Amino acid sequence: MKVVAAYLLAVLGGNEKPSSSDINTILKSVGASGDEETINQLISELEGKSVFDVLAQGKSQLAASSAGSSAGSSAAGDAPAADSSAAPAKEEKKQESSSSESDAGGFGDLFG
Repeated sequence: MKVVAAYLLAVLGGNEKPSSSDINTILKSVGASGDEETINQLISELEGKSVFDVLAQGKSQLAASSAGSSAGSSAAGDAPAADSSAAPAKEEKKQESSSSESDAGGFGDLFG
């Protein structure tokens, strides 16, 4: 994910087509390194595409998958619980993930 973050930083900085060297420079500036194979794969997959269009498409797919999972959890909530002590633990765990998503600006664990 750090390679994706470095690519996005390069694009946001005005470099529409970051090279492997550009990505490595960004990674080294924060004391990280990237796998050349991963960097080259990312560059080739985004070749000829607008990173903003790719993000918009991913956001709509994420929204669709989130709607599907919430429908499944509400259906599970309608069924009687076999063990009432398990329900609060699930609720607690769900709240923890929500707070970590908000700390990351709504991206959850996308960059870390």
